[in-house]
Amino acid sequence: MSNKESLDAIDREILFHLRQDGRLTNVELAKRVGLTPPPCLRRVKRLEDAGIIAGYRARIDPAAAGRGFEVVVAVEIGVNDLQTVEEFESTVASYEEVVEFRRLFGRPDYFVRVAVADHAAYESFLTARMMGLPAVTRVDSHLTMKIIKSDG
Repeated sequence: MSNKESLDAIDREILFHLRQDGRLTNVELAKRVGLTPPPCLRRVKRLEDAGIIAGYRARIDPAAAGRGFEVVVAVEIGVNDLQTVEEFESTVASYEEVVEFRRLFGRPDYFVRVAVADHAAYESFLTARMMGLPAVTRVDSHLTMKIIKSDG
């Protein structure tokens, strides 16, 4: 199975249930998708081997972990030589507060999703870390009012 092959209904059902609860036992997963355990396990293994299932992880409640203040930051950089871009990306990706980091086509150049404890922590992050980077020319902060849907 390659990533280009289409998934059948059972594969999609397996992925749905694992997205909901990655800790399901194979027996419980098989029961939910209407298979016996051996063929269910073979399908899961095939999905893993094909890279469709890229891994398993714990979902953390940001508020419970003291990081309930989330900001989406639009960043524009003024220097586009390869070394500067690589240094900027490496630096921003290393920040613990950064939970998602995307390079975009067009403007802005990047979206950075930042999770911190509160407004003061975000201000500190912004002034001490983002605004001090030499490539940064513009930063627009967008505070999250409510998360409607998130896969992360």
